[in-house]
Amino acid sequence: MNPDPRPVSEAEFPDWLRAVGTGFLRSSSGPPPDEEVAVRLAHTDLARVQGVFDAGRCVATFRSFAQELTVVGGATVPADAVTGVTVTPTHRRRGLLGRMMAGDLAAAKERGDVVASLIAAEYPIYRRYGFGPATWTTEWEIDVPRSGLDPRGRVPSEEDGGRIELVDGADVRKLGPGLHGRLAAAQPGVVSRDERWWQRGTGIDVPAHESWTEPFYAVYRSADGETDGLIAYRADDHWGDRKQPLNKATVVGMIAVTPAAERALWRFVCSVDWITTVRSGYRAPDDVLPLLLPDPRAARVVTQADWLWLRVLDVPRALEARAYTSEATLVLDVRDATGLAAGRFLLDVSPSGASCVPTTRDADLTLDVAELGTLYLGDESPVRLAALGRLDEHRAGAAARADTVFRTPRRPWCPDMF
Repeated sequence: MNPDPRPVSEAEFPDWLRAVGTGFLRSSSGPPPDEEVAVRLAHTDLARVQGVFDAGRCVATFRSFAQELTVVGGATVPADAVTGVTVTPTHRRRGLLGRMMAGDLAAAKERGDVVASLIAAEYPIYRRYGFGPATWTTEWEIDVPRSGLDPRGRVPSEEDGGRIELVDGADVRKLGPGLHGRLAAAQPGVVSRDERWWQRGTGIDVPAHESWTEPFYAVYRSADGETDGLIAYRADDHWGDRKQPLNKATVVGMIAVTPAAERALWRFVCSVDWITTVRSGYRAPDDVLPLLLPDPRAARVVTQADWLWLRVLDVPRALEARAYTSEATLVLDVRDATGLAAGRFLLDVSPSGASCVPTTRDADLTLDVAELGTLYLGDESPVRLAALGRLDEHRAGAAARADTVFRTPRRPWCPDMF
């Protein structure tokens, strides 16, 4: 008999956490300590936690939580954020993930969520459930001596009257949410952060499997005293032959809501004494970082990967929520094997707004709901998808017209892992 997914009770939650640890190859020796279970339980909605149990043991896990996603133009839509997805190796290929996903997406649709979101641990898994990669991420490694930055120059922030100050975790918990809110208002792909995010990000009640070393925190304040940027970085302690410092700084998070703050924070972390290498952390693929350096070749790409995946649940609400810079009309035939988002829709857009309604008119384009998720935040080209055979063009030029509708001047970006 193949066991069915079901909600997880409070008493079963420790075993569910053990199964998550097994699935992510952290540990299978038993549930985490009682203190960690209590902290996690306090921040988990058990109504959105699924498990599969066989002979009294949890063998598959799935969780979702409420999230807000910033779309093009700065509006937010409610999202069903999927996380903690595992199937124990002994129970693979039994359709357990498919049944857990189906139940969660149906519940999300019923709640009124516009999209579902996740960070895919493995690329091939989620397209069959209607998810498509909507943002990508890039990480650079900077050879500071080669970069051309003058270590004898002025403090980077002083050039425009601003200043950089070192702060602590308490300051970050106070200043961070406001800064993140300003970033979210301008950056498609940003997802909401609750109080618990800021606590974990500054070392409060960090789970046992996550090692914690307090980073350095610095903020950028403009000439008028406004806090416009925040950076967190860790540094190692490596000395080469003849006692030469060869230390690396790794950025674990940065928010900059003005160009001046972005320039100042990058130059600051590249000018710290003894630092010869800087790892940027995961940034938008079109981040300006390399071009801030006198020698952009000093910034070497070390990671380039898909990041936030989206699954559209409500096509009209999703397409009407985002902004557009051109006037156009398209008829989209959206295929969805689950029926959650399937239909033919007339999309009429202009800089003043959008209308998306069901229609019986002939389609300009036919695409799977996963491809709609890929296009939604403006990072992918319909022309490229047509060339790949993942989008069918029924009228000449329709893909190019869709390109002008969906694409954005800067690429979307999601700073978070969840």
